[in-house]
Amino acid sequence: MKNGQIDHVLESIVEELAAIEHERWSHWQRYMHEKGTRQSDGSLVIAAELVERWERQMETAYAELSQKEKESDREQVRKYLPTIKKALKG
Repeated sequence: MKNGQIDHVLESIVEELAAIEHERWSHWQRYMHEKGTRQSDGSLVIAAELVERWERQMETAYAELSQKEKESDREQVRKYLPTIKKALKG
């Protein structure tokens, strides 16, 4: 496949990948909101231990994550693969 063809195929799946990304983000937001405590003003308070864990993960390179953390990232990436595979076969 030539570069122009690759670019065309990738551009053709941007919307489908964006929909997957939005679902991934929405799932994460639901999870975070469930972990928080809603305040009377509508804000959320997140437990310090969760903030510490997530901040540590944000500051850690992928290669340095635990195998469990890496698998969580791989699980998310696998959601994109059927769309990419379909586009490459197309």
